[in-house]
Amino acid sequence: MAKSQKKSPKVPARSRARESNADSADVVPSELRRKDYERTLKELHGDLVQLQRWVVQEGLKVCIVFEGRDGAGKGGVIKALTERVSPRVFRVIALPAPTEREKSQMYIQRYLPHLPAAGEVVIFDRSWYNRAGVERVMGFCTEKQAKDFLTAVPEVEHSIVKSGIILLKYWLEVSPEEQQRRLHDRVDDRRKTWKLSPMDIKSFGHWDDYTRARDDMFLASDSSWAPWFVAHSEDKRRVRLNVIRHILSQVPYEDLPLPKVKLPERKVGKYKPVDHPFKFVPEAG
Repeated sequence: MAKSQKKSPKVPARSRARESNADSADVVPSELRRKDYERTLKELHGDLVQLQRWVVQEGLKVCIVFEGRDGAGKGGVIKALTERVSPRVFRVIALPAPTEREKSQMYIQRYLPHLPAAGEVVIFDRSWYNRAGVERVMGFCTEKQAKDFLTAVPEVEHSIVKSGIILLKYWLEVSPEEQQRRLHDRVDDRRKTWKLSPMDIKSFGHWDDYTRARDDMFLASDSSWAPWFVAHSEDKRRVRLNVIRHILSQVPYEDLPLPKVKLPERKVGKYKPVDHPFKFVPEAG
């Protein structure tokens, strides 16, 4: 995929990740301290900027899909992933409910225009897998439509990958106890009330249905060309770091040398500003 043939792109050792398994019996570590989290995240943000420069230079096309139950932490992972990179390179796609016109289209059709072009990283905050999850569980599609989707999606993703797109799919796994705590937090914290949708409330009583739908989705679409990666998200800080490390390990890149920059001289103070009655924002505290 890279144009340069001088040497194979290498992933910095600090960015290598350990893969997770949804059914592993790992002991849940203690919550990561904020100071440790921020220090590590700062380092990973530097790696992401280097990855961004490589993606642009080499014309790579990267598509990252995030799925998981309500409250699993998808938004927090995406925010941590994108807060220090360019939104013109790292584009986040979070589609609203389909319009009547879109409902009449081929199901995958409204997602295809958002796939990455050369030099782009596209992040789907929920994706075409809505059909395998919320639409199936909540009755927005028929059982036949859901099964037809699960039959077709491996070949669709095979075509995506064969076109040169690096496709990464992440499922954030959260326990029922932690999910309930987070949803209650959305009720009580007015900074988070916008996160609690009517659909979240309706979906809350369908834990087993979502588990069954998730398992069917994995069985149908965990392919060799587009595998699922599962990330335990009980600790929000830890899962953000783990996923970023894993993305860095899955997209080979090189650290490009930074150009030397010298700020030019400028003239300050020779122009007298106009005497205008500016309306200033009040300064509190």
